[in-house]
Amino acid sequence: MLFQVGGDGTRPTFFEMAAAQQLPSSLRAALTYSLGVFALRRSFLHKILDYEDEFFASLMLILEGHSLRTTDASFAESLYGLKRKSVRLRLRLSKGSGLEKRQRILSVVFLVVLPYFKSKLHGKYNKEREARLRESIWGEEDQGFDEADFFTGEEPVVSRGDSGDQELSVRVQVATRIKKFVLCAILGCMHQVKVILDFLLAGLSFTYQLLYLLDATGFYSLGLQALGVQVCRATGQELIDGYIIKNFKIRNHERERLRGPPWLKTVQRALLSCSYAVLDYAQTGLIAAVFIFKMMEWWYQSAEERLTAPTVYPPPPPLPSPKVAKEGIPLPPDRTLCALCLQKLANPSVVTVSGFVFCYSCVFKYVSQYKRCPVTLIPASVDQIRRLFHDT
Repeated sequence: MLFQVGGDGTRPTFFEMAAAQQLPSSLRAALTYSLGVFALRRSFLHKILDYEDEFFASLMLILEGHSLRTTDASFAESLYGLKRKSVRLRLRLSKGSGLEKRQRILSVVFLVVLPYFKSKLHGKYNKEREARLRESIWGEEDQGFDEADFFTGEEPVVSRGDSGDQELSVRVQVATRIKKFVLCAILGCMHQVKVILDFLLAGLSFTYQLLYLLDATGFYSLGLQALGVQVCRATGQELIDGYIIKNFKIRNHERERLRGPPWLKTVQRALLSCSYAVLDYAQTGLIAAVFIFKMMEWWYQSAEERLTAPTVYPPPPPLPSPKVAKEGIPLPPDRTLCALCLQKLANPSVVTVSGFVFCYSCVFKYVSQYKRCPVTLIPASVDQIRRLFHDT
């Protein structure tokens, strides 16, 4: 169990609340990625990606509404065994009853509707800002110069009869500039307002989370306090009473409200049973499906990497030592002597084609004259002579 920061055992930890808050955004990213992968083979899925905000908002609207109706908790909170309770501040009751209808509706608004409009406004703002930035850098398309006049060097001829049209064009240009100025001013004000609102919301969110962590408040966010709702842990008996018994009553009541001939009631009951089954298993099934998909993708990606990886062969054995030619200069018994001058090696240098070491001046003269190694008689050049250096 996670570390409990103050409060009783029914109070969720800060980490549980943070995980429940971040789960919808993580789920959206996983669903978007999964649909993007499937869209590579099924082109009709691109239409869903074109309306990503609407698709995810509709999905979460169904899941959040069903979860709040059956368990008095949001979709993410129900996965962590949490529930929402109404706090009656006027009566100063420590424990409230289940959520009211108004609180469920407002919870859906805070969980789905407001994030949807925030996402759309953020996208619209970014789009307009990019358009204005592009226009300020490149200018409008219809404000370019006339290529014919530029290359010919001829000035446009304006007749006297065109004076009215010229005045009209000047008015249009002035109106366009005023419109651009007003739009730029509005965009600048919108930017300032957006920055201030983002700062205030981030500050309020941080303040509430810090107070919740320090056990100074029972509300994790401003939205929960505005709704008069607190999140608590649901016990096993509450889960049984709130989920099984409550769902049984709700579904029986909905079945009793069916109207029509017997065959129509049978069809409606079957549809209701299917919808109930889908909604009951949608929470865990959706998370499990995304997890299985990511695991399969990792598995096949690892197998593909193994198949496409270059084959690593063991290093080849070392080449055999070059043999001394019969007509070549014999090697002295002392390896510290030069085979050409039979003196101590001075500025030792190696012939790279054979690996034998000589004095630099000796081997340079010999290779320059005979174009071969003195010992093995392998063809060589002065460019294949390398001086050897060692630390003393």
